[in-house]
Amino acid sequence: MTTAPGPTLVDDVLGDDWVARTIPLTPDAGGGAVATLVHRRDAGTRNRAVLYLHGFTDYFFQTAHADAWRAQGYDFYALELRDYGRSIRPGRMPAWVTDLRTYDEELDAAVDILRGEQGHAEVVLLGHSTGGLVASLYANDHPGRVDALVLNSPWFDLNSSWFDRVIGTRIIDVLGRFAPHVPVGTLGDAYGRSLHSSTGGDYDYDLAWKPLEGFPVHAGWLRAVRRGHGHIKKGLSIRVPVLVCTSARSGDHKTPTADELANTDCVLDVRHIRSRAAGIGSDVTVLRVPGGRHDLALSREPARSRFEYLVFDWLGRRMP
Repeated sequence: MTTAPGPTLVDDVLGDDWVARTIPLTPDAGGGAVATLVHRRDAGTRNRAVLYLHGFTDYFFQTAHADAWRAQGYDFYALELRDYGRSIRPGRMPAWVTDLRTYDEELDAAVDILRGEQGHAEVVLLGHSTGGLVASLYANDHPGRVDALVLNSPWFDLNSSWFDRVIGTRIIDVLGRFAPHVPVGTLGDAYGRSLHSSTGGDYDYDLAWKPLEGFPVHAGWLRAVRRGHGHIKKGLSIRVPVLVCTSARSGDHKTPTADELANTDCVLDVRHIRSRAAGIGSDVTVLRVPGGRHDLALSREPARSRFEYLVFDWLGRRMP
């Protein structure tokens, strides 16, 4: 059971009028876990809200994208899941979980805050990459909690060979159960270096919360993700409208060129996303963004504006 979060808001690292609140969670084997809800100080004045879920090795810093939602009449909230970003605590392993449905606790708490204390009648759940996978499972398992689902390059399958996706998954399913903390891989730093200002990118963010090379990938965590992918493959029954956005094409995720890093998804295979998307609900729209990066909200212009146009045009027609 989630401990009821207090109303205390503290100034956030984003400065200006951004605030954060800590959501205490049920203690686990690692001790005290928390999640963090980030929003503008004046949030709660609008009928509609969007709740953002970040990806793996990620946290919320995309304020320009939040401003675009605000301009469209939505109060923007970002939920930092346990052991990510602002929710990282000493002695706990970053990004660690062995069951993606563990995140239901903080998602329930955040939605309760938005609908209750903040008074929002309509809530859109926005998920990027791993957050898109988590958001899809949550919307499926908890009908009625959100009113629409927007997915930004959701992680629906491994971007790897048939052997890794089939045989490797069977190995991980066993290894992740009996030796969950064994390292099984890394993300590499090419995508991170293309984003961060210290290595020629356009964005300045905290490298302790979003390291260039990513957090280590452990067997137990990957087992949880692959089991989530398995649910996606079997099909979900999400009852609200779903928008899935991807880049128009994928680049080489191992040795991408500079052009691929700037204009394609160099993390996931967009073909996997599109092939799985139709099976997650009865009302699913899939749209492509030419020139989009893996995180479409961090794409260079004109791709970023195109992504935002597609999202708000779709919402305007589905949630008039």
